[in-house]
Amino acid sequence: MTLKHWTLQREDDGLAWAILDCRDQSTNALSAEVMAELAQVLDQLEAQPPRALIFRSGKEAGFIAGADIREFSTLGTADQVHALVARGWNLFNRLAAVPWPTLALIRGHCLGGGLELALACRYRVAVDEPGTRLGLPEALLGIFPGWGGMLRLPRLAGPQVALDLMLTGRTVDAPRAAKMGIVDACVPPRVMLAAARQIVASDRAPAQAGGIKALMNRWPLRALVAAQAHRQTERKAPRAHYPAHHAIIDLWSQHGGNALAAPALMEAVVSSPTTANLLRVFQLQERLKAFGKESEQPLRRVHVVGAGVMGADIAAWCALRGLTVTLQDQDMGRLAAAFARLAPVFAKRVRDPRRRRALLDRLIPDVAGVGAASADVVIEAIYENLDAKRTLLAALEKRMRPDAVLATNTSSLRLEDLGQGLADPRRLVGIHFFNPVMSMPLVEVVHGQDSDEAPLRQACAFVRRIDKLPLPVRSAPGFLVNAVLAPYMLEAMRCVDEGLAIEVVDRSMRDFGMPLGPLELADTVGLDIAMAAGRALSGSASPPACLAERVARGELGRKSGRGFYLYQQGRPQRRPAAAAPSGLAQRLLQPLLEKTQSIVDDGIVADADLADAGVMFGAGFPPFRGGPLSYRRSR
Repeated sequence: MTLKHWTLQREDDGLAWAILDCRDQSTNALSAEVMAELAQVLDQLEAQPPRALIFRSGKEAGFIAGADIREFSTLGTADQVHALVARGWNLFNRLAAVPWPTLALIRGHCLGGGLELALACRYRVAVDEPGTRLGLPEALLGIFPGWGGMLRLPRLAGPQVALDLMLTGRTVDAPRAAKMGIVDACVPPRVMLAAARQIVASDRAPAQAGGIKALMNRWPLRALVAAQAHRQTERKAPRAHYPAHHAIIDLWSQHGGNALAAPALMEAVVSSPTTANLLRVFQLQERLKAFGKESEQPLRRVHVVGAGVMGADIAAWCALRGLTVTLQDQDMGRLAAAFARLAPVFAKRVRDPRRRRALLDRLIPDVAGVGAASADVVIEAIYENLDAKRTLLAALEKRMRPDAVLATNTSSLRLEDLGQGLADPRRLVGIHFFNPVMSMPLVEVVHGQDSDEAPLRQACAFVRRIDKLPLPVRSAPGFLVNAVLAPYMLEAMRCVDEGLAIEVVDRSMRDFGMPLGPLELADTVGLDIAMAAGRALSGSASPPACLAERVARGELGRKSGRGFYLYQQGRPQRRPAAAAPSGLAQRLLQPLLEKTQSIVDDGIVADADLADAGVMFGAGFPPFRGGPLSYRRSR
């Protein structure tokens, strides 16, 4: 054989290793060429059968990231789509049918087609380290796991767990995968080769779900599970907007996970505008990731000033991503309140008590601010006041290392104004997070007129280091995301002043596809912050009466328990909403669309694609619509 991407190694005892290392690529992906070579590997193994076969990656970056999305994006006809699905379905069925034991040794990301290959093996071993994540995220791209995932994952983990993973696109770490039954063992790196050898030689029966999980894979319980999954999915991913989600349920329940058995359904999914838009969203996400190239110096320590909701959440997220963080505020009482609020968040996100203890050890209260001197990145995250921020940044500059990043989390102030008190204003950058920090993927990296390139590159690298998406933007009031949200939320408030019910206004935009209505979004941001940002972005214009009255009463939104909505246990108490008047959604959207275009025209972001990416990942514009400017063009 002449193989470009695979290496087949045989040992004297008959054990064979199939090692994937895609040439000239940083990660492994199952392109047409890679799949054709895998067929050659199986040809040779069938001609000279091994005692057993183990798949592993030749890269440090992970096992297999999935199919080659670039190939899928270029498919133009139903026949081409059918051929791509058949290629993987038939090849992995062939792998699943070989008479000798097979095992996938999973270290690093194992996603999409990569997990489908692993599921076709008799056994799976996952390496317990932070980079190991398993999942079938195809629905996030508007497609479905067509190479056997819809067949085999429900048999291993049960249909409810499998459908949850496929419909949400959620990934799980190695311990969780073992608990779910997706892998046979979760082992530390030092013993992974020995564990793989031992398991593949054990000749034990392949794992499969038992008890009620097994029954749920059969009629009539399978129909009940499917009906429940459709109801739950419709609430968050309506069939009209996200056809692939519902196709996954139907393909599992009616066609045994075989998309080839339902060609009309398969064609309806891949020809949907949603699929084209979500594939574009994926490409935009990859473009944002590319801004965060690895820093020349390691980024290990972060110092955050301000233990309010935003500052504490930034510090907590950095600690969750493995960095050592010092959190500073004026007194220990404020820090204690922040740590008390974060405790249940940590308990929910980190189940293992030892890992949670290590996490808490990385998050250090620091009233005196001594952490600033040793930090690689220093982030100011206090309230939106120009003089207070300017004074604090000047004090931090004197204590920091000259090669460290000095950043502000301002949401509306210009870097040129904030940097006036600095000895070297060129080093100041904006690293603007969005609320809630834990779930919003975008971070705006802001540069001023005189900003140096080096701190900007470091800031983007830091954002990627903590698994967020960096978007470079030019310093201007509100940057991109807040600048487009402000007129959108203000228009919604004007509707309330005109007498429209709060629930009706919000329902119109949820029906459009927004995760939150504009008024609930304002409650989440904080009505005091929304009013201050509105003043900064609109000059001296008076705020809407419904906003000013609530702020005057101290009703500041979710954080105070009441704003446009009353909140109980953090959830808004909504009254039933009547149908929205015709044209209301377009009225609310119009200022957002116009502002997004003007920001591109003014060069605040480099181009329309980046503007679309920023508003989708930072403001929740529905991805199935492709972004505000793409949507505007389509209309």
